[in-house]
Amino acid sequence: MTTPRNDDLFPDVHNPQGTRVINDRCLLRTQDTHRVVLVSGIVLAQYTLSDRMAEANVMVSLVEQGWAYQNEVAAAFDCSVRTVRRHLRRFQQGGLAALGHGSGYPRGQRRLQDSRTRLMQRLKAEGHSHCEIARRLGVSETAVRKLLRRLGWIATSPVQPEFALSATSPANSNLSAAAKPTASAPPPATQGSNPNLSAFSSATTFPRSIDTNPADRRGDRLLAYLGLLEDAAPLFGSATAVPRAGVLLALPALIAGGVFECARNIYGSLGPAFYGLRTSLLTLLLMALWRIKRPEGLKEHSPQDLGRVLGLDRAPEVKTLRRKLARLAVCKRAAEFGCALAQRRVAQRGAALGFLYVDGHVRVYHGQRPLPKTHVARMRLSMPATTDYWVNNTAGDPLLVLTAEANASLAKMLPLILKQVRQLVGDRRVTVVFDRGGYSPKLFQQILAAGFDLLTYRKGRYPRIPRKCFRPHRTRQNGRTITYVLADQEVRWLKGKLRLRQITRRMDNGHQTAILTSRRDLPAAQVAYRMFERWRQENFFKYLREEYALDALADHAVEPDDPNREVPNPAWAAVDAPLRQAHAHLERLESEYGLEALINSELKRPTMRGFKIAQGKLGQQIDRAMQRVMQLEARRAKIPRRVPVQAVMDEPVVKLAPERKHLTNLIKMVAYQAESDLLRMVAPHYRRVDDEGRTLIQSALASAADLEVTERELRVTLVPQSSAHRTRAIAALCEELNQSETLFPGSNLRLRYAVRKATF
Repeated sequence: MTTPRNDDLFPDVHNPQGTRVINDRCLLRTQDTHRVVLVSGIVLAQYTLSDRMAEANVMVSLVEQGWAYQNEVAAAFDCSVRTVRRHLRRFQQGGLAALGHGSGYPRGQRRLQDSRTRLMQRLKAEGHSHCEIARRLGVSETAVRKLLRRLGWIATSPVQPEFALSATSPANSNLSAAAKPTASAPPPATQGSNPNLSAFSSATTFPRSIDTNPADRRGDRLLAYLGLLEDAAPLFGSATAVPRAGVLLALPALIAGGVFECARNIYGSLGPAFYGLRTSLLTLLLMALWRIKRPEGLKEHSPQDLGRVLGLDRAPEVKTLRRKLARLAVCKRAAEFGCALAQRRVAQRGAALGFLYVDGHVRVYHGQRPLPKTHVARMRLSMPATTDYWVNNTAGDPLLVLTAEANASLAKMLPLILKQVRQLVGDRRVTVVFDRGGYSPKLFQQILAAGFDLLTYRKGRYPRIPRKCFRPHRTRQNGRTITYVLADQEVRWLKGKLRLRQITRRMDNGHQTAILTSRRDLPAAQVAYRMFERWRQENFFKYLREEYALDALADHAVEPDDPNREVPNPAWAAVDAPLRQAHAHLERLESEYGLEALINSELKRPTMRGFKIAQGKLGQQIDRAMQRVMQLEARRAKIPRRVPVQAVMDEPVVKLAPERKHLTNLIKMVAYQAESDLLRMVAPHYRRVDDEGRTLIQSALASAADLEVTERELRVTLVPQSSAHRTRAIAALCEELNQSETLFPGSNLRLRYAVRKATF
């Protein structure tokens, strides 16, 4: 008979309850409120669980005598390795007594006051190092670093050092001409590039690659690593059905807009890199047209497939692209870049600048920073937000964007906006169209004095126009006749110093809408049409929110804001609320008193004295209510209505860093302009362009295409669209784009477009 085999040689041997293994030599046993530490079976120490000093001493002993590592001790005692290191440092500096560290802020160490915190923010904004800030404030560098991290300061990626290639550089002769400085090339400062960036001059010839395989760019990547290449040259390979290659249709419009030329003149270069300025900018633009709304969206797409459209082995990934944006944001030249793009747009489409539409777009902020609040019209709420003001032309295309300081109103921002518009349009007289947010007769005087005409709605109460004054007015726009019922008259403000024309529209339900303008040369129907066309800009905001993620937060960093900026005083508001309630209560009592006087029976109370006696209690309530109102009014009069923002905030006054968001807004603006240019080109060939035009363009840009490369051409053959008439419209668009003779950015390959024959 065979005995059953038992693989467990020690079935009853288990660690007692409360035992924790530190390593193969050390054990930790806990029972009730006591703890024992054993090393090779010998008791090293015993203490109560409430004795934190003894526990710290045990941890130091295990590490100092070499019985356990720091991470083993930290895991056994349920603390972090940083805590173990802190105990070791205290023991080395002050012995056993130093381990008895009390709770709270360490004695003898200075706290930073709010004024010194603001000083530290200012020093950091000026570019001082942590060591220099700590020296000036008299604290440790670690304290400065921790406080800056809590305040939201994010360290930017270090700027790459400058590289200079000599004429006898051993690099391959096929290197990019942009990586070889010439004697005739001007210094970077004269080209508008940042002196902290690379000293490479702008390319005057097309760069060339030392690689021959489009799917293997290791040679160019090595050169970029060695600092001998500032941007990889496009290298295409022939392929069929390349996903999303239809986006190359937008390149002629993008290049015609001058975005690459303006970026090179403003930013110069990103320094030695495989993904240089041109490649990074092209990637961001194509991402917007692909509806990849954030850099994080690149994770959902194949880098190899996107790279084939860019002429690379793979497209830049999330961290790379965010790092490039940070490098551009350090230059703080987004405003200059936007002005340069606007100048190019004015030069190309100056005829569409007769009317400029100005309006603000509120970007709601859902983070934890204390940002100023503003009214969000689409949500009907007051929320923390940032306001951007956009200037659009007659066709509804964006021309310029500015970020308002502390959500300044349209009335305050209009003079600054018009100053920049004047620099763009020169001496020509332009009509500025805006909504009721800019209503101010004094502002109207400033607009007219600056050489602009105005067109806006009238705000507030005004006399209704008699029905007999209205007449039908017709105008023909875009091939259709529009009829309005209007009344035309002159109005005056500021004691007759300001005279404007008022066009009032009457709706079928009797509602009247008054329009103010300084244009007396336009027919009344034309004035009404231009005013109501302001909804093009509202539709533009809605389209960019949905299709381009206009409200997406591009940067989590903050920077100091003006602490002396005035804001409404919460103390004044706290008194104003009960005062308004007291006024309402007094009005109700007065109404009740008047009603009693109206229904008073003169047979019973023929005199006023008798009426007052009968309504004595109500009269006393009115007297008390009036005294309450007077007390609150006197109390409110002693409180200032506006105070500096720092007086009502305990935290430092900060604002979202605007540079990166401004730059991404400009990129989305350029992408939208290119989409609009394609829409105008396809309009003669597509009957339903007003309803489906942008959908057609978006479908064409997202479609696959065949790529064929020759010595001088890059042939892009798109797959057919969903129907024959849509395919014919895109084919006509391709024929028109071929006439532009556009070169792919950074190469000498001429773009040729066609549509594959459909089998409908």
